Amino acid sequence: MGATKRQGKAGQGKGSERAAAEPRSVRVVLLALMIAMLLAMLDNMIIGTAMPTIVGELGGLAHLSWVVTAYTLATAASTPIWGKLGDLYGRKGIFLTAIVVFLLGSVLSGMAQDMGQLIGFRAVQGLGAGGLMVGVMAIIGDLIPPRERGKYQGMMAGVMALAMIGGPLVGGTITDHLGWRWSFYINLPLGAVALAMVTAVLHLPKKERSTARVDYLGAGLLTVGITAIVLVTTWGGTEYAWSSAIIMELVALGVAALVGFLFVEARAAEPIMPLHIFRNRNFTLMSVIGFLTGFVMFGAVLFLPLFQQSVQGASATNSGLLLLPMLLSMMVVSLISGRMTTNTGKYKIFPIVGGGLMVAGLLLLAQMDTGTSRLTSGLYMAVLGAGMGFLMQITMLVAQNSVEMKDMGVASSSTTLFRTLGSSFGVSIMGALFTSRVQDAMAERGGSAATSQSAQLDAASLAKLPEHVREAYQFAVASGTQAAFLLGGIIAVIGFVAAFFVKEVPLRGAGPQPDPEGEPGAGADGAASARSRVKEIA
Repeated sequence: MGATKRQGKAGQGKGSERAAAEPRSVRVVLLALMIAMLLAMLDNMIIGTAMPTIVGELGGLAHLSWVVTAYTLATAASTPIWGKLGDLYGRKGIFLTAIVVFLLGSVLSGMAQDMGQLIGFRAVQGLGAGGLMVGVMAIIGDLIPPRERGKYQGMMAGVMALAMIGGPLVGGTITDHLGWRWSFYINLPLGAVALAMVTAVLHLPKKERSTARVDYLGAGLLTVGITAIVLVTTWGGTEYAWSSAIIMELVALGVAALVGFLFVEARAAEPIMPLHIFRNRNFTLMSVIGFLTGFVMFGAVLFLPLFQQSVQGASATNSGLLLLPMLLSMMVVSLISGRMTTNTGKYKIFPIVGGGLMVAGLLLLAQMDTGTSRLTSGLYMAVLGAGMGFLMQITMLVAQNSVEMKDMGVASSSTTLFRTLGSSFGVSIMGALFTSRVQDAMAERGGSAATSQSAQLDAASLAKLPEHVREAYQFAVASGTQAAFLLGGIIAVIGFVAAFFVKEVPLRGAGPQPDPEGEPGAGADGAASARSRVKEIA
């Protein structure tokens, strides 16, 4: 009897040790994944600060925008392909390949001798970045059941905040003290750590190598369609007029390619983006909400520092810190909502509250004018950040919970792609409205002398302007910012309304529950398989 009790206690002790080991193992894997995620997010923030120095050495000012555009294009176009390859051939190997491609692009970009080479090598870097983001999300989807994933949401939001705040500071410091080439070389030590850690600690269940033929035609059509869309949103209203022949041709090419893509995907044996996943209402709604969140977020990241520098006289050197109220609010709310999701298994309320706060935050920001204090604008930013905190991670979580495990990669890549496309549209459309409003307001208040000034003057340049011109410019920037955020608020209403139609489908890992209306992602089998995947890495 006593021996039996001792054996029982020993068994309990071993069980508790295993239970403690599993979270530790998960955290080690997540640390490696977060480093890889930081690589992709940090890069553009660092490079933006170094661009004036790069142009000064390499020349090619006329092609400056392509340094960013090539990276963005390659990232967006490759994201769905990386996701599908992971589903077909195993996630770990594909993810490691993406890291290697990104690091290769970083090395080549640092060695570029002219602007043409830099643009080409940035495209290589963008190809790898597309695999980094979707790889991180898909691996997390494989390892951690959705019910448990909320505990780690704050970590992902923290990485995003760190990239946005630290990127410009790190970029400026590196460029000033080491030279612009180290803005690319800095990726190597981080990438090497991520590569080593992922190789050593990530152990996914073995996957049989698929014999299916890759849908090359679908991949090609999707790439052409995405490229055309991104170029239209990048060039429209800046490089070319919206009604110009080249923009119209790109629109026609994009529409034709995407229609052809839908036709091919409906018949392909292993489609790059299976259309059946969009039959799931929650997945489609999360794609829409993700698109709108990207639209709003990157528009805010663009215009808030501009308003604070031009109207409130803030320093451009600390541009990342200007977003601190929004980013801290986003991180804290993401952490809290994640914990609540894990504890309760409920999530429908979060897209609704997040959508409402996002609309409110944008409408508050649309009230800012030349007399708005930094404290007031900071409070408005915190409201917007709270809204995005409820939405940023929950969209991915619900999307992944809405598909079968075999489609985890394409679900992750599709959600990431829609958010990327949303950011591209947001920056373009809000930017076009902002520029138009600034020019009109300058013409009304400052005359021809004022309209000849740049629409993006820093605080030092503003101080040199005549007082009446400076006041006209600040009024114009405030008017442009109001118009941009008002548009963002109107667009965000769509996401708020869409959130009410989300169904509360039980999260995998929540224990034995009925499978409502045949929705994938619920039930005891899903929970058991999710738990077994976590144990694989212990």
